[in-house]
Amino acid sequence: MLTYLILGMTYAFAAAAQPGPFQAYLISQGVCRGWRRALPAAFAPLLSDAPAIVLVVLVLSRVPAWFTRGLRLTGGLFLLYLAFSAARAWRAYGLQFASQDLSPRQSILRAALVNVLNPNLYIGWSLVMGPLLLRGWRETPAHGIALLAGFYGVLVSCSAGIIALSATAGSFGPRVSRALMGLAAAALGCCGCYLLWSGIGG
Repeated sequence: MLTYLILGMTYAFAAAAQPGPFQAYLISQGVCRGWRRALPAAFAPLLSDAPAIVLVVLVLSRVPAWFTRGLRLTGGLFLLYLAFSAARAWRAYGLQFASQDLSPRQSILRAALVNVLNPNLYIGWSLVMGPLLLRGWRETPAHGIALLAGFYGVLVSCSAGIIALSATAGSFGPRVSRALMGLAAAALGCCGCYLLWSGIGG
């Protein structure tokens, strides 16, 4: 069981450390809203990953190409929308974005939508976590549970850490806040353009 726990923790750390749409969104939330209000977004994977897990376990690695392309196009458009919102906050030093506060439920749902529209979620579960989960569960359900516990424990912790670090850096002053928001907006925009390009190109 310890092996599966460590495997889950290791893969979660690697996934959280890679720059991507979800990480960029967490940074923008931490800078604009502070770590207390943005913290619920760290728990979004617990909500967004459920459809991916079910889909991957049922049709492991057999997701049709059109589904992936459609997911990339939809995700690209949504990320460009978030990038536009972050850019507006950047121009106003984050004040406009902060004034339109989100409830904890809205924060989790928006972050979950960012994550569920990311094809990397399905690729990761198809190629790595899905096979590990099936193998562990067939050996004993405790192994599958240990894998999931290790994975989501580290993933949520790392997400919370990203929010805390971005909020702390943003508290150094308006220039730092604006710079971080600009970087987050650029990252979201680049991720959105990449998903659109990969979706159109197939």
